[in-house]
Amino acid sequence: MVVQDLSVIVKAYDVRGVYPSQIDSATCEALGVGFAEFIKTVEPDTAEVVIAHDMRPSGPELVDAFTRGVNRQGLDVVNIGLASTDMMYFASGRLDKPGVMFTASHNPAQYNGIKDCKSGAAPIGQDTGLGAMRSGAEAFSRGEIEAAGQPGSSRSHALLDDFAQHVLSFIDTGDLRPLKVIADTANGMGGYVVPAVFDHLPFDLEVMYPELDGTFPNHPADPIQVENLADLRARVVETGADIGLAFDGDADRVFLVDEKGEPVSGSLTTALLAKATLAATPGAKIIYNLICSDVVPEVVAENGGTPIRSRVGHSFIKQQMADEGAEFGGEHSAHYYFAKNWRADSGLIAAVMVLAQLSASGGTLSSLLQPLKRYAASGEINTRVEDAEKVIASVKQHYAAGQQDELDGLTVRNDGWWFNLRASNTEPLLRLNLEAGSDEEVAARVAEVQAVMAS
Repeated sequence: MVVQDLSVIVKAYDVRGVYPSQIDSATCEALGVGFAEFIKTVEPDTAEVVIAHDMRPSGPELVDAFTRGVNRQGLDVVNIGLASTDMMYFASGRLDKPGVMFTASHNPAQYNGIKDCKSGAAPIGQDTGLGAMRSGAEAFSRGEIEAAGQPGSSRSHALLDDFAQHVLSFIDTGDLRPLKVIADTANGMGGYVVPAVFDHLPFDLEVMYPELDGTFPNHPADPIQVENLADLRARVVETGADIGLAFDGDADRVFLVDEKGEPVSGSLTTALLAKATLAATPGAKIIYNLICSDVVPEVVAENGGTPIRSRVGHSFIKQQMADEGAEFGGEHSAHYYFAKNWRADSGLIAAVMVLAQLSASGGTLSSLLQPLKRYAASGEINTRVEDAEKVIASVKQHYAAGQQDELDGLTVRNDGWWFNLRASNTEPLLRLNLEAGSDEEVAARVAEVQAVMAS
């Protein structure tokens, strides 16, 4: 069997590539074989694998091919059909089975890919399963893996209503006040899961671009790029809405827009969710990645919790949550993780928890957030470099007088400001994130660090 170059599409945290030139049916059948062989090794008692897909046109074809590979190796498939990624994690957790989600998240229409997990939504990364899946797929393509004596079968299982009730269990719906909510689902899976949850809530909900369309005819499903929030921001202001919610393509992330049409950073949302978690679970441990604003550990400590700093990336945060017994984890990129959600991330759970806080406050989102607006940030600035290690070493030497650590890239803390410089896992890029006391100081310090990088 001829498969595509797996070294191109198997990334640090998932599988992703252009369809059909990089990821096609033959490749997905091979990956299904590799995944089944991996699961049989680490979970020998597992007999079924949960599989779902988003709204991309290539999804059903690739799911069928992956299913053939899994069935070939003797495992059964539970196909839950269309789903958001957090709905797939829910299925993996609730059914206690490994899960596979066909999605390319926020990537453009020509992409597709795979996010997967072990039973109970346990994370899989390059060193904890993706590498083994790739090796198995390559071995299968060379004719080196025999089929199981008894092939597996496939069945369908509907879970949308159960998922909606699970999301609602994170709040007290009886305490909510009527709010005007605009949700921009960008023709992604939010158009499928958001109404299923909000049908049970006393909100006036308007969904923008609810039609499931993996060609993304209105705008890219990538809300971390501020230009993709333009329609939502305008609609919130035009309608006098209380809040705007922007979901990415597979709806596992959500970005907020306040009543003035202003975007809310992932760090501020992390701080808000941490505060809500600590109100419900006093003294809890909270994980935050090292790109988050200093406001996050400050708010955690102020509310009686224990802040714990983490590397960037879902597999690291989920594992650290398990190791530490943490209740919540947040990232600047709007991934929010919940212990009671099998430590998996969910845009919908984050959204309803914010709405519960907004309801309880009796005021506006901007006023709720005002005490958290303590710092200014650069956002992520990418710079193409020839030798990332050399540039980082140069920056490290220049800022030797600062407080440094290398938990993930290089973090340097100076008097009143800090920055992190990390190499991309997939491209010759360095990612700079910097925080200071004002926009003016951020601009000056960014220019300073970039000058050192270029020297």
